[in-house]
Amino acid sequence: MKKSNIYSSGDQRKINPNWFTGKVHMKDVSSKIKSKEQGIYHVYFHNGSKTKMHFHSGNQVLIATQGLGSLEIFRKFGNGKSNFKIKKTEKIPLREGDVVYIPAKTLHTHGSIDKKKTFSHIAINILPTKNSEYKTVWYESDFKTIVTELVD
Repeated sequence: MKKSNIYSSGDQRKINPNWFTGKVHMKDVSSKIKSKEQGIYHVYFHNGSKTKMHFHSGNQVLIATQGLGSLEIFRKFGNGKSNFKIKKTEKIPLREGDVVYIPAKTLHTHGSIDKKKTFSHIAINILPTKNSEYKTVWYESDFKTIVTELVD
């Protein structure tokens, strides 16, 4: 049995800055507690930063832990793999203590809505099947009408 504290220092996960619109840092909780069924991360979005448009191969749960944020859900139009139209279908405000479930393959973005403060949440990425890899597909977009390319 392993124990960790989400507020302790250290346990930083190296992240690709191309997946976010501004300064973000992330703690890898799952590796600290040796979780094998899900990835658990404490993510900090600074000064209005958010994720780029993306979807996951498995389900995801977000638990807001600090500040004000939002989750935005989009619908895809067209058959393009990396260039297609989008339409926002839902915007969900996230405040400390809020919990939201995001089904697999849901196109979305989430992060801070306050340009002067930090928003954080715990992300629980649930593996789609046992011994499988959890995959996230990232996109460049205008967050309104179009996705223009895949992000590595």
